[in-house]
Amino acid sequence: MTRREVAPPKPTHEEMSDMVQIGYTMMTEQTGPRELVGHVVGAERAGFDFSVTSDHYFPWLESQGHASYAWSVLGAAAQATERIPLMTYVTCPTTRYHPAVVAQKAATLQLLSQGRFRLGLGSGENLNEHVVGGGWPAAHVRLEKLEEAVEIIRALFAGKNVNHHGAHFDVENAKLWDLPDAPPPIGVAVSGDHSCELAGRLADLVIATEPRPELISAFDRHGGAGKPKVGQLPICYDTDRDAAIARAHDQFRWFGSGWPVNSELPGPAAFEGANQFVRPEDVAGSIPCGDDVEAVVEAVRPYADAGFTEVALIQIGGDHQEPYLEWAEQKLLPALRGL
Repeated sequence: MTRREVAPPKPTHEEMSDMVQIGYTMMTEQTGPRELVGHVVGAERAGFDFSVTSDHYFPWLESQGHASYAWSVLGAAAQATERIPLMTYVTCPTTRYHPAVVAQKAATLQLLSQGRFRLGLGSGENLNEHVVGGGWPAAHVRLEKLEEAVEIIRALFAGKNVNHHGAHFDVENAKLWDLPDAPPPIGVAVSGDHSCELAGRLADLVIATEPRPELISAFDRHGGAGKPKVGQLPICYDTDRDAAIARAHDQFRWFGSGWPVNSELPGPAAFEGANQFVRPEDVAGSIPCGDDVEAVVEAVRPYADAGFTEVALIQIGGDHQEPYLEWAEQKLLPALRGL
């Protein structure tokens, strides 16, 4: 900061309570595990309000180049940080993982983080879940499985000895022996009215990657009123805007395909094919690229207007996190505090 620049005043506690909370995304698809932990430490230092972590077996595109085990990363992050909340964004508790195992992992992480963990759940992507075989069910079956999984996880969080024989899962004499005083809040990712109904009824918070007001109103209508609403937004910071656009196109051109398409594709090659005609200018039109703070503020604003209470930002490019964190601390976060 130069002598002529004046830092904006710190918001009061009352003002902060009315603001959209801004989060940092640990993208396991674009950075190795040790680097991810270092970056979330930097995000805590920079002043981000919370963090989220993707949970993948594959990256969307080969150019991203990574897919470490999110739960190991989260355990390390819980020990390396002191304040910043942690969250899966999101874990599928129905295919790669059995819900009883997810419950044990989440309870352990809540203990390690001393109450800073939230369990974000979703119905999954073929990209990650196909690795265990068994085919990829239709969307309505995936939601049925997710609902049953949440019920199992809730029962285990409550300390019950669980025996369950349902439509999709069996649990034989399961019990969690290390339980936190308060279980992790459960979030459910939504994309339509059916998932909003499920989330409103079963979840403590809702998760969505698009600023669609109808998702928030449906969640509220089905029992979600007053609960946190967590969105996510990719950006690509760089002092060279052309370089930022090129990097966003290289690693994130898949983002605009939408959940109905992305959840069905089986691997990076399929994502390459589905997005082969996406141009750099198309990406630049949907993802803020460069170092224009106001462009990011305007991209976050639709989430605030739709009723989201939290927005996690993704900085595209695993090798470009440290300059982004410095920029965020000095310029971006102060600008976003007014939303």
